[in-house]
Amino acid sequence: MSDLAILGGNPVRTKPFSPWPQYRQSDIERIVRTVESRHWGGFPYPTPLATEFCQGFAELQGAKYALPVVNGTVSITVSLQVAGVGFGDEVIVPAFTWDGTATAVLAMGAVPVFADVDPDTYCLDVESVRKAITPRTKAIVPVHLAMRFTDMDALMELARAHNLKVIEDCAHAHGGAYKGKGAGSIGDIGSFSLQESKLMTSGEGGLLTTNSLEYYEALQTVINCGRASLTDEFGRRMIGLNYRMTDLQIALLVGQLEMLPELREKRARHADLLTSLLQGVPGVRTLPAQAAITQPTIYTYVFQYRPEPGTPAPHRDLFVAAIAAEGIPCDGRFYEAVYKSDLFYATPENCGQLAVGRDEPVDYSKCCCPVSERAAYEESVWLFQFELIGEEEDVCDVARAIGKIGSQLEKLSQQDPSLAGVKAMGRAQRARFERKKNY
Repeated sequence: MSDLAILGGNPVRTKPFSPWPQYRQSDIERIVRTVESRHWGGFPYPTPLATEFCQGFAELQGAKYALPVVNGTVSITVSLQVAGVGFGDEVIVPAFTWDGTATAVLAMGAVPVFADVDPDTYCLDVESVRKAITPRTKAIVPVHLAMRFTDMDALMELARAHNLKVIEDCAHAHGGAYKGKGAGSIGDIGSFSLQESKLMTSGEGGLLTTNSLEYYEALQTVINCGRASLTDEFGRRMIGLNYRMTDLQIALLVGQLEMLPELREKRARHADLLTSLLQGVPGVRTLPAQAAITQPTIYTYVFQYRPEPGTPAPHRDLFVAAIAAEGIPCDGRFYEAVYKSDLFYATPENCGQLAVGRDEPVDYSKCCCPVSERAAYEESVWLFQFELIGEEEDVCDVARAIGKIGSQLEKLSQQDPSLAGVKAMGRAQRARFERKKNY
């Protein structure tokens, strides 16, 4: 076996993967037509172009309605507002997700409560959610993460038993389906991100889906400065801001929606190939298949770094750095446990809802979600979706690189951990939470 690239050997791959985002000539022509129309904004909301696009997206996801919004974090905040979540209410979120899932709750004046994730899917664990419910709980935000779905049957049963609203965070799940139901069509409202790395993108942006006309109208009102919805059958009046998406972005999204099915199928096919190629690689555990997924969609391919107990092996971060050195883009700390993240600076001083009406302020330094922490700091390895949209040979290169590293774990374990280029886990977070104990 050749020397590891991280130690000066030749990398498995030197050519780039397929570029992302993808676009067609028709996208450029559509944008030019939109520019020449001199109608670039998002008013009246939704615009005719947005209405046509959203009908197509709603149909894809099996929802009755869809609406565009400025980004996939605001979409969660707006959803919570429409669902009746108020100041000081609690919203259960997974501990292993992008910080925005939780900070959107804070922005609403509500309190995020962290539940742990399932070790085989990295999605919200329903039993952990059950233990987190209190009289203050008003909603749950499951995240369909990377390439797996939350157990929505069990979660919806639990939510209905406690009269809780469910806002699906589908930032990774465009085009995916669980037991024949599209992402974002199972809970009360679905929230999608259109940020540049996502499966559909307009650079920035978000989409909302729902099967409720009442929520559809209320979402329009909040997004469109408080104006009444187009149909206004329910007559809800709510505080709104301008969260409208521009028609320039919608013009891009039309093509993104057209390309999604073909790219989705290719990613899923190549993900299956990669899973088969990684079987037997030392230190690698692929995520178990999830039978409930009836339409797979792969935002990132995730596997678990699990070297045999008692055998010499490097830390996950060095393992990931070694793969990257072989010419394979990847990440380990793609997400942290949110309550340990430096982007989640929530204290009673800057978030009054953590203290008002409580005997003791909420103290996130006391959070402990062991599966999430293991995933974030020891176990998960993330490969990017653009590595799956090229040719089979690209996938074989990914597998060859991982196999090369896996066969030399003992040698890699003898190297300086600083080669990983990652700070020691928790150094900054521990200091910050020590300070917070004084509040």
